[in-house]
This record gives sequence, C-alpha cells and structure tokens, in this order.
Amino acid sequence: MLQVVFRILGPLDISADGRPVVLQGARQRTIMSMLLLAPNRVVSVDTLADAVWQGRPPATARNQIAICVSALRKTIKNAVGVEDILVTSHPGYMLFAGEHRIDAVEFEESAARGREAARRGRSEEACAHFEEALAMWRGPALEGISAERVESEAAQLTEMRLDVYEEYAGLRLALGQHRDMTGELSAFVREHPLREQAKGHLMLAQYRSGRRAEALETYRDAQRLLAGELGIDPGPALQELHEEILADSPRLGLPAESVTLVPQTTVPAHLPPSAASFTGRHAELASLDRLLEHLDGGALPVGSITGTGGVGKTALAVHWAHQVAARFPDGQLFADMRGYDGSEAPRRPAAVLDRFLRALGVPGPQIPADQNERTALFRSVLGGRRVLIVLDNARSFQQIRPLLPGTGRCCVLVTSRDTMGRALAGDYAFVPLHLGALEQDESITLLSRVAGDDRFGVDPVGAARLSALCDRLPLALRIAAARLAAKPHWSVRTLVARLEDQHRRLDELSLDERGVRAGLRLSYRDLPADAARMFRRLGVLNVPDFSAWAGAALLDIDPVDAEDLIELLVDAQLLEPLSATTGHVRYRFQDLLRLFARECAREEDTEAELRAAGRRAWGAWLALAGEAHRRVYGGDYTVIHGPAPLHRLPGHLVDSLLEDPMEWFETERSSITGLVEQAARDDESAYAWDLAMTSVTLFQNRDYLEDWRDCGERALEAATRTGDTLGRAAMLHSLGTLEIVGWDHDSAHRRLSLALRLFEQQGQDQGRALVLRNLALCERHRGDMDRAREMAHRSLEIFRAVGDHYAEAHVLGLLAQVELERGDPQASLRLSSEAVARSRGLGTERGEAQNTVRLAEALLHRGEGERAEEACRRALELVRGSGDRRGEAHTLRTLGEALWCRGRTQEAEAVLRDALLTSGKVPDRFLEARAAIVLGCVQILHTDRAGAAGSFKTAHDLFAEVGAPGWQDRSARLLAALGDGETWDSDRLFALVRP
Repeated sequence: MLQVVFRILGPLDISADGRPVVLQGARQRTIMSMLLLAPNRVVSVDTLADAVWQGRPPATARNQIAICVSALRKTIKNAVGVEDILVTSHPGYMLFAGEHRIDAVEFEESAARGREAARRGRSEEACAHFEEALAMWRGPALEGISAERVESEAAQLTEMRLDVYEEYAGLRLALGQHRDMTGELSAFVREHPLREQAKGHLMLAQYRSGRRAEALETYRDAQRLLAGELGIDPGPALQELHEEILADSPRLGLPAESVTLVPQTTVPAHLPPSAASFTGRHAELASLDRLLEHLDGGALPVGSITGTGGVGKTALAVHWAHQVAARFPDGQLFADMRGYDGSEAPRRPAAVLDRFLRALGVPGPQIPADQNERTALFRSVLGGRRVLIVLDNARSFQQIRPLLPGTGRCCVLVTSRDTMGRALAGDYAFVPLHLGALEQDESITLLSRVAGDDRFGVDPVGAARLSALCDRLPLALRIAAARLAAKPHWSVRTLVARLEDQHRRLDELSLDERGVRAGLRLSYRDLPADAARMFRRLGVLNVPDFSAWAGAALLDIDPVDAEDLIELLVDAQLLEPLSATTGHVRYRFQDLLRLFARECAREEDTEAELRAAGRRAWGAWLALAGEAHRRVYGGDYTVIHGPAPLHRLPGHLVDSLLEDPMEWFETERSSITGLVEQAARDDESAYAWDLAMTSVTLFQNRDYLEDWRDCGERALEAATRTGDTLGRAAMLHSLGTLEIVGWDHDSAHRRLSLALRLFEQQGQDQGRALVLRNLALCERHRGDMDRAREMAHRSLEIFRAVGDHYAEAHVLGLLAQVELERGDPQASLRLSSEAVARSRGLGTERGEAQNTVRLAEALLHRGEGERAEEACRRALELVRGSGDRRGEAHTLRTLGEALWCRGRTQEAEAVLRDALLTSGKVPDRFLEARAAIVLGCVQILHTDRAGAAGSFKTAHDLFAEVGAPGWQDRSARLLAALGDGETWDSDRLFALVRP
C-alpha cells in the first residue's frame, strides 16, 4: 500500500509516492480540507455543508456531500489503491490517517517534542524540534480555499505556528544566540507587529547585542502601535522588560551557575532487598532488559510497570534492578512515591529531589528551594554519570517528570497503577510493561516457598484450585501461603474450602491492615463518582466479559460516556481490556476485583438501585437478542415475548453490533447464559424466560444444546416459582422443542402437551400455534403422519389468523414433508413450492433454505434429479452464508441423493462423505445416520462392499441410539442383504432410503 502525504500548511497538496493526487472542484477541496483539519475525528455532515455553502446549505446538501465524498474516495483509490481513508461514521465522515502522513499533525507532534525537551532542560534538542516543525510551513494554511469555515479553522493553525516560533526564539536567546536572532526577529515583528512576546524577544536580543537604544526604540514603537490600533498600553511583561533595560538590570545578562559537589566515598545504593520468594517472571524480566539496549542512545530509557494492586510491580522492579545494578556504577536511587498509600499523602517531587541531590554529593545549602531549579541541578549533576533510578508506586506522570534525568546514560524504571504511555511514548526510549497474573506453575512455586513445606506437592489439585481462587495474584498468594505457614495443622483443602465462600474470600486474604481488599480500595477510592458507580454496577452483572454498551445500560447513559468511564477503570487497573469483537472492545474483571466490586455495591447501593440497573442491562441484552433474531429470520419467528421492558440502544450502535447477528450471538453466548441464570435467581422471571427463548436462535444454530437446556430449565424454575404461567408455557415449549432435537419424542410430547394447555389458558394464540407445529413434528418423527398432518393444519390456521407469515411459511414446509412421507409427492411439491416462494418474499434466507431442501426432496420422489440438484445448490449457498451447520448437513445429504439420482455416483459419494462429516460435527446423530445409510448405498453401486458394510453398521447403531426403529430396521435389512450377497439395483436402493 502506498503512503499518502496530505499537506495543508500552505496550499492544499496531496501526493502518493511522490505523484500528485488532483481533486476536482472547489467542493471536493473544501470537504477534504475540513476532514484534514480534524483527522481521525468525525466531522458531521452539517459541519461540512456549512463549510461548502457558507452557512446556507440547500435541501439536497446531504446527498451532494455524499456524492462528493464518494468521488474523493474514488480519486484516492485510483491513486493509491485503498478505500479506507475516508470513513463513514455517524453523524458524518472521518479521515482515518493510519499510516498516512498529514503535515499539520507532524507539525504539532514536532512542536510537542520541542516543548517537552524544553521542559526537561534540553534546549538545543528543543530548538531542533521547533525548527523541524516550522520548516513544514509553505505559506498560509490551506491557502486558496475560500470557504469561511475553512479559513477560520486554518487561522488557528497559523496562530499555533506563531506561538511555536516565539517559543523557539526564546530558547535561542537562552542559548546565547541573540546576535543571530536579531535580524530574524526584526522581520518577524514587522510581519506581526501586535505580537508582544516577539517584541520582547527582539528587545532582549538587541539589548544583549549591545544595542540598548534600539531596544528602547522597539518598545516605543510597540507602545505607539498598541495605543493607535487598540487603544491600550503594552502588557505588564513588556513594561517590566522596558524598565529592566532602562535600569541595566543584571537579570538581563546570560545566567552562569556552578555547584561544588562534596567528594563521595560511596555511591548511592538505595535499592531495598529483593524478595526471597520472588518467582518466575522470566518474560517480563527479559522485556525490561530492553532498557539496557537504549543506554547511550540519546533518549533517556524509561520503563513503566503497570498493573493492578498486588500483582507484584514493586517486587519485579526491585528484582530486575538488583540484577542490572552492576551496569550503573554511579549508583542506584530508589524512591517510594506513595502514589497509592492509604496512610500518607503522595510524596512531593521536590522532597525526593532533595534526597537524591544529597545522595549525589550536593551540600544541603546549595540545594535550591524552587522545584524547577532542583530539577535543573539534578540533571546537571547526573550529566556524564550512569545511574539507575527506580520510582515506585508513582501516582502520575506529573509526579515523576521533575525526577527524570536529561541524559541517556541514566535509566529510570517506574511502577504505577496509572498508564503513562501517552506521556512517555515518543520523547523517551520507552519500554512499557503491563504486569498480569503469574503463570500456574509460578504461582504454585510461590505458594510453596512462602509456606515453607510440601503441602502443595502432596495435593496438586488443591494447589491448583488455591492458585485459581487467588487469581494467581502474588499478594493474594503470599497471604494464603502465610496463613498455611501459620496453621501447620491445616491442609491445602482446608484453606480452599474457606476461600470458596465468595462472601468471605477477601476477608481470608487479609493480614492485619494489609491484604487484597486494602490494596484494591486504594485504587477505588480515587475514582470519580460516576466511574466508581460504573465499577460497582458492572461487578454485580453476572457476565464473564462485556462491551461498553452494557455499562451504558447499567447507568442509563450515552454509550460514549460509558466507554470513557470504563476506560478510567482500565487506567486504574480495575478492569482488563480484551480484544475487540464485533468491532467493539470487550472488558473483564479478575475474580477478586469482581468480588470487591460486589462488596462495594452492597455497601453503597440500595437494592432498588441495583435492581433497576439489572433490569436495564437485561433489557438491553434482550432488545439486542430480539433484533439479532429478527435479522437472522426476518421476523419474530418461533419466538414468544413477554412483558419485560426493553432497554434500547442508539440505532447506529445496534447496526454496528449486529452487522453479523450470529457472530454477536456467539460473542455474547456466555453472557446470555449468565444473565438468564441471574434473572432467574433474582425472580425476574419475565427477563429470564424471554432471553432464554429469544436465544434459542443461537443455541440451535450452533448446537449449544446444553446451554439451551440450562437456560430453559433455570427460567422454567423461576416461572414456576413466581407463578408466571406465560413464562412456564414458553419454557415448556422451548424444552419440548429441544427434546425433539434430541429424539426423545415421549418427553417432547409431554412437555409440549402441557405447554399447549397453558397457552390455551392464557389465550395465547401464537404460543398455541407454535406448540401445535412442534407437536406435528413430534408425531411425524413417531410415524403418525395423519396426526402430524392434522396438527400442522391447525397450526397453519392460527398462524394465518394472527398474521405470522414467517411461521406460516415454515409450517407449509413441514406439511410438505408430512405429505411426502404419506406418499403424496405431488402435494409435497405444491406445498414446498409455496413455502419457498413465501420465504423468499419475506427475505428470510434460513427459511428459504429449509424449504428449498424440502422442495428438492419432493422433486427427487418424482425422479426430477436435475431440478433437485439445482434446488440443493441454491440451499447450500444460503445455509453456508448464514453459518447454519445443521442445515448444511441436511442439504449435503439431499444433494448427494440428487447426484445419485442423476447417475453421478462418484460426485455423490464425495458429497455424502462431507454430509457425514458435517453431521458429526454438529452433532446430529439422526442426520449422521441418514447420511451414512445413503453413503452405503452409493458404495454398493461402486462394489465397495466393505465400505458399504461399515456405513450401514454406523447408520444402524446411530438409528438405535436416537430411537428411530423404522430407519434402524432399514439399515438392518441392508446389512443382512449385504451379508447374504444379495444384489440391489439403484432404484431399489433409492426407494429404501427415501422417507
């Protein structure tokens, strides 16, 4: 991919690999300019329209903007072959820079590096960065773009350039380059006569160059101009400089300071002892070793170890520092910054500087009182020395910045719960390290070392469980091991049993005033109120992980605001980010953090507040699950909804989440099962059964039959316990359907019959129709085709009466199967054709695929193999597009039969093997058996008698397993005939394996 260079610090210029990219027309140039002025940020269509039409956009503005953006995308694609630079993002568009270059961004980055270098006292380096930034300007920003909105935004860039130049000039003066700057500043002041800071720089340059009279005249010029143009006097800073020039103040000369160092008999070695029980962390120690690679490289090596409280940041930092101490012969400095200390205030940088300077040989009387002066002296003293500095438990970058040396010969290692990457990256040789839990074997080794005995070796299972209960967190592990050391009569299982009680676990992992709870509370207490509330509410939610929209529902706030609060929790090491799925970052708690969050919720929130938050969360998941179901099926097919209120998220967010509905279901699968369990436990029956029923889409499509059963049983228990008759009927229907899938037709019939009675009591026609449809399916599997036909027709009548066209199409397909098995292929063909047409008209691809396979089966019974093959290939395309593996297995078997019917038995055998494999993966034993018996027939035609025997045996055993005696008998007859050497022609075999 070519790199695109966008330049706006002058006339708009775009190039790719040195070749210009030409935009057509003023509108395209205006829109591109507005997007480049706000890279990686969404610019609304209204803002773009305001810029293009100078505040008077026509009614067609949105369409015209869209056309312009489309043309811009085409222009860029033709030039560089990429389409993702201009991104549609509600409520407008965004220019996604990625690896591409924008000179305005590079200008700001260079200026920022210059300012940071100046703050660190590295003036020459700062000047170099400023010169680099200023050299990017080719004229006024976006010169030639006449739109007022663009000109206004561009003027801000110009103002930034002037500010940078004034900072640059001030540094050049501080470096003693006043003679070189006099002419340059004179020209700048002529071009910008109202810039007082530039006037002051020119006066100082003139004065230091021995041109005192010219400096005074420059002041008088400024005085006259400001009075004439603005009616004001010069500002206090310029007036003070004028007075100092009149008085020849010595402060205007060049500073020159020196410090006499006390001769040192020993170098500072402040590191605390390394923990005797330190274990593992080999990869992390190797990562920190990368700091040594940057010594003498110019930029200061700075390492940052972040992680939650108790994860072992200090132990790792001290252990590594001892390992590399010999590389720093001029000393090792250590300071506990007390950033997260419950008993004392964070340590002031000035106090740490005082201690460090004394350790480095600076006499007390020569240590300045001002913190900035102490920092400058600290950097001067460290010049040429090789010193390691460990700043432990730092609160923020602002706390440690004055303690950072200005030389790359030194090295700094910081531990903190605060993520400092944005402040440290770029200006330092930065090595970030996020510290997680110990590995399993490392945690057990730590337990053994602290406990001092072999109880863990004797009981490895108990040791593994103890490690898990401690989240493999070093602090928790040490406390647990110390408790065992103090209780030699306890076994590992004794402590495990105590920790299994979630309400006591944090108590068990405490020693005096120290422990896991105390460490976590230090992070929690400093959260803003809304972030703390988010922490508590998320902790109560019974899900393994979540996206920001869940937090939005819990607090009833905008999803963007929720994400900001959650990211605060990440920064505080109270939540762990995971990889993004469905385009949205997910987060999770460590178990101990979740327990702490729930403890805080019990202490600070009322039951009513927690109940209301839970209902919003359940309502959000239920709304999304329902919408996902509708996008898969085209409507509320097979679903009954209850009275539980929904919590709806913004439409654009829903579209983003459900771009692939089944993938969203897959991502949320564990959360859905956890929420059903929680709602059922809390007697929120309406949420429990509605979410369980709506999620059958996922469970059946991906064959999560245990999840289906668990959710259904839990919701059924809650509905029964709370007297929720509708919920009880819905779950009996759901579980009865599951029994059909598992071929337990007697259990299915019992559950469905009871569900039918309950729906009739409730007057719930939709429920009655659904149950009748499944009773028809159950009777079909049991072999009673007349009863199946009767119930299917009753179901069809109700669906037509209530206007459920999706279910109507499905029942037509079921009737087609029943008629086929009753021996009326003509009726089956008519019904399946109608079912396909209705499904296609409704736009339900899954329904169309199912009914297309039924059509193919009817065609096969009529001997129309070619049309049957065409139908199967259409169905196969649909099921594979929707990820319906069960439907794919069914379609492959029918396609194999169609190919066999057409005499293409070699192709048929290959397809049937795929069907057998896919059925086994689903798993669906009946489908697998049907594929095996058909495969055996094709193998007979290929005279592969051994293969056929194996296939028929597989089919026989599977039919016996699922309880399909009729099919079991067919496979037994085929096996017997094969053993007797009986010959079978194709038509006879085909008739035997058809329903």
